[in-house]
Amino acid sequence: MNFTLKQLRYVEAAGRLGSIARAAEEMAISQSSITAAIDALEHSLDYDLFVRTPAKGIHATPPGLEALQMIRGFLNHSRHFEADLQSVGGDETGVVRIGCYGTAAPAFLPEILRAMKDRRPNITVDVLEGDMSSVVDFLRDGKADLSFTYEMGLDSGQQFEPLFNAPPYALISTDDPMSELPGVTYAQLSRKTMVMLDLPYARDYFSTLFSRRGLSPTVGHATRSADFARALVAGGFGYTILNIRPPEFDGDKSAYRALPILDETEAPIFGIATMRQTRQPRTVRAFIRTCIELRDAGAFDPLIVSAAPVSSAKKNINSPH
Repeated sequence: MNFTLKQLRYVEAAGRLGSIARAAEEMAISQSSITAAIDALEHSLDYDLFVRTPAKGIHATPPGLEALQMIRGFLNHSRHFEADLQSVGGDETGVVRIGCYGTAAPAFLPEILRAMKDRRPNITVDVLEGDMSSVVDFLRDGKADLSFTYEMGLDSGQQFEPLFNAPPYALISTDDPMSELPGVTYAQLSRKTMVMLDLPYARDYFSTLFSRRGLSPTVGHATRSADFARALVAGGFGYTILNIRPPEFDGDKSAYRALPILDETEAPIFGIATMRQTRQPRTVRAFIRTCIELRDAGAFDPLIVSAAPVSSAKKNINSPH
């Protein structure tokens, strides 16, 4: 069986995107080259990888799904091998692919990317955004080397490096007199209209914050966007609960205030997930070291809203979540 890395990359792109046209666009080649790579590999394997439907793209067959999983794993190992080979001379060079919980990304990721650019300019970072379920799938499928997420969304197949504790806080419109308080309780919030962040894990998590105290939130609006939730709060449509505060947030100049929840005793831990028992290339280890350096320097502390002093997760990694 003869195939090239280039052919495998073409086939993987087609399978991941579900479209020969989109794969050709991503790989900056002709559609005929993608088709030829698929045809050649299918001929060599003696089974179909895809079902092709005019005007509807392509869909992997059952054996095609398994083959794509193996192809992604092989390409991942190949990329790591290439990065390690390039770094034998001492330079950390290559690409790190990161999955990121999209709601949290704007708050912390720019600081990390700036640090990588300054400290390790030969490493390129590719970002995949998703919800808490997706970012773990990125790891399992070999699409990402590491993922930024909450520890509570992981299982025994992943290992975790904590970056910071992220206790929930209330975002309240400045038009609401409650915004002048030093903090709020869940009982106070339960009597107000809530703007719920409606994402996998998130809805159950926020609902549980109330139910374990015998309370229920009064949900007036639900959205999958943290930015839209903030906009609704600013517009006076209710409060919302979030875990990570944007570093540039200025309560004196905003239409809302971030208040600690006084009867909250548990803080989810946000950090870096990698696949357990996977040897990471030097580029990935360098990326993780950069994040740890930032954590130890207190770079993530401004993201935390808490009535008690809660800072880097390294100082309190056993917080319940």
